[in-house]
Formats: sequence, structure tokens, C-alpha cells
Amino acid sequence: MRILVLGGTSFVGRAIVADALDGGAEVTLFGRGRTGPELFPGVERRTGDRDTGDYASLGPEHGGEWDAVVDVSGYVPRHVGQAMDVLGDRVGRYLFVSSHAVYAREGVGPGSDEDTPRRQPVRDTEELTEATYGPLKAACEDDVTARYGSRATVVRPGKVAGPHDPSDTFTYWVRRAARGGRVAVPADPAQPVQVVDSRDLARLVVRLVADRRGGAFHAVGPAEPVTLGGLIETCAVAAGTEVELVRVPADDLPGPFFPLLRPDWASQQRSSARARAAGMPATPLAVTAADVLAWDRSRGEPPLRCGFTPEAERERVAGRP
Repeated sequence: MRILVLGGTSFVGRAIVADALDGGAEVTLFGRGRTGPELFPGVERRTGDRDTGDYASLGPEHGGEWDAVVDVSGYVPRHVGQAMDVLGDRVGRYLFVSSHAVYAREGVGPGSDEDTPRRQPVRDTEELTEATYGPLKAACEDDVTARYGSRATVVRPGKVAGPHDPSDTFTYWVRRAARGGRVAVPADPAQPVQVVDSRDLARLVVRLVADRRGGAFHAVGPAEPVTLGGLIETCAVAAGTEVELVRVPADDLPGPFFPLLRPDWASQQRSSARARAAGMPATPLAVTAADVLAWDRSRGEPPLRCGFTPEAERERVAGRP
């Protein structure tokens, strides 16, 4: 199986390439060549830049036909449009990695599936904000489906966790739980959360390509429902520590987002049934936590970009029961 991966050296793309290679696929990478140039020695690389529209290295004059393209790097319709224009029918299937941000936020109940109403697609901007990210992804989905029809596949991940995660969100709780003690939680610990292991997402993507499955699929996990408090406690078990969860006010948080806190709880209870039936595995949350902890320690535990600093956390839990 020949797979072209658009953006395959950073986190999700990296996991997809690793899974594909482990399964014996012939992989070609397309990207700017700035992230992870030392990864995957011997794999063919085509250099270009989606932001400037430089897809020339994928042109027919340079050769190459693939059973599937996996697009991890498309964020606006221009990205996918230019990629599709240059590739045409030299790819058998176009798998687009989208996001749960495409869904409308109203009227979503627990167990919602891939047929949940989406937000209205937008095409008049390329500015990625909280308001535009989902609608732009929805427009990308529509364009891929319009061009490739039954040969189009859309994967909509929820929060992805695993080694090499650049977002720090799951890593924050793993590292915090590993320190043990009183943990400040600026939300209801009973809030449901969904995180999917990056390697499970990768396995789903490669299986969908190999099985030539079209349609949309939720990549959500873990296998069993978990709350924010349960996730923190699982991280502590994986680290061999003990924690005490302390509810603190949610005012004056550091930054606009706090790791894994979501006001729309129903969006953290989406159905994974279709993806599981298609072959997505379910790595236990404790395994994901242990692997992230080992990876974080191996890189020297650099400063995180989100969450409380230890000093700020101590101030918040001081004097609280």
C-alpha cells in the first residue's frame, strides 16, 4: 500500500506514519522539512509549503501515484483545494483529518454520532480563531467529499493524547499527578472528558485506508467513560503517587484555556461506535498516561504552556478543605 502523508512529522502525523510503516506500507512525506527532519530515515520526502501554496514537488512531472493521501495539515479550503488540484486522480482515496470543532454546539446530547449537525462552513477567511476553526474545517470536509465522493474519508478526532503532544494539555495532568499531593481542579471533577491515544487514532486512519472505507468517523476515547477527576487519579496510579483533588474557583485562570476544561460537557461524550467497528483500538488510559510520563521525563520536563505553575497552585489550595 502506497500512502502520501501531508504533514507527517508532528504528533498525529508522526503516529500515522509510524503505524503505516510498521504495517509495511510505502510512505511518502510532504512538508516543509522543518519539523523532525531526522525522523523516518529512508522514507521519501517531497518538500513544499501549504501556506504559500507550494505543492510543486507533488506535480505529475515528478512522478508518483498513491493508494491514498492522508491530509493532516489542511486547515483552510485553499490548502485542500491546492493539494487536490495537484494530485487529481493519482491518489485512490483522500483521507482528511478534521476535528470535532466542526459540530454545532447546541442540542448535542451524550452519545452523539457522526450525523450530528455541523456548524455552517465558512470560506471568506483564513484566520484561525475559536469562531472560525471549526467552520473552516467543515468547508475542507465538504470540498474533499465533493471532489472524491465515495473515495473520501473524514476522521474527526477529539482531544488527542500521547507522546510528542505539543499542546501540553494532557501532559499537564500527567506531570501534575506525578508530583502527588493536593491538586487544584478549577472545574467539577465529575466533568466528563474524552481523550484518544494518538496511536489509536493512527491505527484507525491506516485501517480505513487499507479497507477503503469512506464516510466520517469519530476518533474518541478512552474505551470506558472517564471524568476529569478519574483521569487525574488514573495518571497518579500510572505514576505511583497519591493525589487529593481540591476544587478551586475558576476565576483568574492562566490563559484563555485550561487543560481539558470544557463548558460543553455533552461534547465530551460522543460515540466512538463507528470507529471501533472499523478497527480503532482502545489503549487503556493508564498506558497512555505512563507513556506520556516517560516521554515527558525523557525530554527533561520543559516548562509547560498551560495550567497552573506549582507556586500558583499552592496559593490556590492553601487553606481549602
